[in-house]
Amino acid sequence: MTIVDEALSRVPQPFRGLLLRHRELIKFAIVGGTTFVIDSAIFYTLKLTVLSEKPVTAKIIAGVVAVICSYILNREWSFRNRGGRERAHEAFLFFFVSGIGVVLSFIPLWISSYVFDLRVPEVSLATENIADFVSAYIIGNLLQMIFRFYCFKKFVFPEEMVPDAPWASPASSSTAPDGKKV
Repeated sequence: MTIVDEALSRVPQPFRGLLLRHRELIKFAIVGGTTFVIDSAIFYTLKLTVLSEKPVTAKIIAGVVAVICSYILNREWSFRNRGGRERAHEAFLFFFVSGIGVVLSFIPLWISSYVFDLRVPEVSLATENIADFVSAYIIGNLLQMIFRFYCFKKFVFPEEMVPDAPWASPASSSTAPDGKKV
């Protein structure tokens, strides 16, 4: 039993059923939080050092590294009970969808930086960093998270193979047409 399954098994009803129906979303969000930390660390390290004049480039590099980590974690944990595609095809779709997600995440940063000109010397360094954080990490990540979760379930990992835990779904206690327990 995984950590998430163990935690969910301790939640009282009626909340348990709601959380169990959305366990993939919960795992996806945990992976997202993990890759958010990776993305943020790389972005700010690059932005505050070697790419201080190129925040969009720093965000793209950070996003690519985070997407690679995201594939591994989502494939092996969040959507491990889904499939329906050959691994190479699945990986291609994952990175294609994630590439669109990276573009979605840096569009608000690009607008903030180059349309609204929220860059030093036009604004203070603190204002620039707050604007970068809000545009790239709040607005941009929300856009890409919604887009990616929908596309992962619909196109990348389309078929649910086996429930996460024996108690997690009513299907685990269903009966076959001949009346035997499955």
